[in-house]
Amino acid sequence: MIRFALLASAAAILALPQALIAQDDDETFGGAKGADLSIDAMEPDGGAVTIGRAGEYPADIARYLLASGPRAANLSPDGKTIAFAWDVTGESELWVMPASGGQPQQVTFKTGVFAPVWTPDGTRLFYSADRDGNEQPGYFAITADGSQESEVLPAARGDFRIFGDFAADGSFIYASTARGAGVFDIYRGTLDGESELIVQSELGLAARSISPDGKYALVTETVGEDADNLYLLDLATKKMTTISKPPVEDRAAHTLGGFEWWPDSRGFFFSTNVGREFGSVAFYDLTKGSFEIIRPSAHDAENLELCGTPETGVLVFWTVNRDGFDTLLGYHVGEQRDIPMPDLPEGKYQLDCEGDGQLMVRVNGWQTPGEIWMTDPVAGTATKVFAANLAGLDPARLVRPKVVRYKARDGVELQGLLYLPEGAGTGADAPPVLFNVHGGPSGQSVASFSAVNQYHVARGLAVFQPNVRGSTGLGRTYSTLDDREKRLDSVRDLVDLKRALAADGLIDGTRAAVMGGSYGGYAVNAVLAEYPGEFAAGVSLFGVADWVTALEIASPSLKAADKIEYGDIAEAKWREFYKVNSPIRKADRITVPVLYSHGVKDPRIDIAETETMVKTLRANGVPAPFIRIPDEGHGWRKLSNQLFYFRKQAEFIEEQLGLSQPE
Repeated sequence: MIRFALLASAAAILALPQALIAQDDDETFGGAKGADLSIDAMEPDGGAVTIGRAGEYPADIARYLLASGPRAANLSPDGKTIAFAWDVTGESELWVMPASGGQPQQVTFKTGVFAPVWTPDGTRLFYSADRDGNEQPGYFAITADGSQESEVLPAARGDFRIFGDFAADGSFIYASTARGAGVFDIYRGTLDGESELIVQSELGLAARSISPDGKYALVTETVGEDADNLYLLDLATKKMTTISKPPVEDRAAHTLGGFEWWPDSRGFFFSTNVGREFGSVAFYDLTKGSFEIIRPSAHDAENLELCGTPETGVLVFWTVNRDGFDTLLGYHVGEQRDIPMPDLPEGKYQLDCEGDGQLMVRVNGWQTPGEIWMTDPVAGTATKVFAANLAGLDPARLVRPKVVRYKARDGVELQGLLYLPEGAGTGADAPPVLFNVHGGPSGQSVASFSAVNQYHVARGLAVFQPNVRGSTGLGRTYSTLDDREKRLDSVRDLVDLKRALAADGLIDGTRAAVMGGSYGGYAVNAVLAEYPGEFAAGVSLFGVADWVTALEIASPSLKAADKIEYGDIAEAKWREFYKVNSPIRKADRITVPVLYSHGVKDPRIDIAETETMVKTLRANGVPAPFIRIPDEGHGWRKLSNQLFYFRKQAEFIEEQLGLSQPE
């Protein structure tokens, strides 16, 4: 109740019933205190789901949500088997299939697992799984045929973990908050369940990669959400040597493309934007103790992958991120020449290369929720070995986003992806629009598959995914333009973009809704409060209401970056700044309906942030329907919850923008 005391009378506060809290006493993680059950809310009821008939258009939203494909995928060390995560069963599970193509086999059951990693000998898959999105995972290993499974490191309360890499001997490095100080330290573990603290941190370290000879590990230190420092850790002496640590005011990233070691451990490839706007492929030489850029780029180089050997020829592959669309590139190191690459579907790519040197490419794009290709870049061939399940949708009806750019009122060039309905009119006949704001704040809207975007655009609603200042993928300087005191400049960008699109006749600016999750949920709260009358409705998923409380209790995964992005909330200067510049302080200016939602087990943003917005808007007479998800954390992982929530969201948006009549 303290969180909205400034907006409610003392009498009203005293009249509220005592809160009933729904949370296991042992699960008060990341600051979360549980749900206030005195607030009227909708929850998933397990009811029957309708999906309509295949071939009917506009298609039911369930079909878009049921469209699926592989997520994180990895080749076995011999290159013969692909392991991947897939949620076709309703929750994410591990699957395996031959790299040459064939029937996928499910390996795990009812676990909600994350990305699989092969053990060095190729006999087992290592994976992590948490409890309903609480982000405190246990580590497990299972044989590739699914017949034997073991717990490597049990989950522990307050132990957030970030897996790093395996050494050839089967040991591994990872970051963990197990010490209880709320920071990520570096640990070394074994598949037998042993674990040792090897580097103690002051804020946020992450283990990244181990050299082939097992002598060194690469470790990064978080510097805001878009940058990091890079260190070389001697695993025998536990001494860390600085590779790159730019001044904070000139912060840079070193993890844009991962790390790929030369086979004899003399150095490694990586992508960095140190001293430049965009990440470029670089090589660090351990003997020289320095790195040099070997492939400059005008767009961020990502997804580095090394193939081959010095005897057969070392090839380096990577992608470049052009406005959210990936392009695959290759380079023959020995011959110092580019390699022509085969054509692949548009979207975002993930790469892996093992064994005989064939390159695996997982594609997720605007026209596919996921497929896997095996390519031979030298021969110039590409074969699709796993096709997406489109749940009866016609891929020809899916809409390709258009890249647009406009100047903000202060001259900064903004960018975004615009989805327009087929046959959309212009001017007076332009369609209404849904702004879909990414999280982060350092995320990026990209040309990946979006069930929500495609559903709405098929029903005549334009969808715009803005990349306001502070987004990544558009240059190092651009990602810093919303830091600290400049936070609200990025909120203002939403208004400038909406007005520019309307002025171009592409959207009906009088019928615009704004939606976002996490930081995007904050952006919804903020733009509705700062610029009343600009948007007709809002949809805020697990967003921030009060930066003071949100920053005080943020989970360790966020605190490591927050001081750069937002300032140190322990300092009086920033507490005073956010006491004024938080959405809850101006919530009385929100006059349009807002749909709110939050997972009870969210370890990143306390559900109280949403609850206080709901209570305040309702007290002011503003419609604020609320969807509470008891068995989710920071987002909806389970298909059953997605089917319930997104149908409710679609109904709300269509009703508010006049696309359907309420029943």
